[in-house]
Amino acid sequence: MHNVIHTHGSPGLLRRLAAMFYDSLLLIALWFIATLLLLPFTQGEAVKPENPYYQLYLLTVTFLFFGWFWTHGGQTLGMRAWRFHVQQADGNTITWPQALIRFIGAIISWLCAGLGFIWILFDGENQAWHDKLSKTYLVMRPKR
Repeated sequence: MHNVIHTHGSPGLLRRLAAMFYDSLLLIALWFIATLLLLPFTQGEAVKPENPYYQLYLLTVTFLFFGWFWTHGGQTLGMRAWRFHVQQADGNTITWPQALIRFIGAIISWLCAGLGFIWILFDGENQAWHDKLSKTYLVMRPKR
């Protein structure tokens, strides 16, 4: 079981942060498109950022973005660029319930001043809190 997990090692904090930066650029573009799709329902008026329904809408869009990539191939585009993917301990692609736990766990990891991510520096398997909560593993892909 652990042979599958550690075949090519696990990405460290800097590689993860670089992938997150790439993904954040894509996510911002997606938020613009998602907001544009709302304009017919608001008669072209801007949606107030503090609107809780709008915030929930963008949170859902964000989850669907990450969840789809994680459950379909195990990689966001940022993860692909930095050559790692997410998987279950047995090497299978993660499930939607795992993706939801991972997503909520990542939010908690950030809300605690990033401590859930800094934990990677002290964890023997380079796992963040959300990796542990969702029972998922990040694995490096070999160079082609």
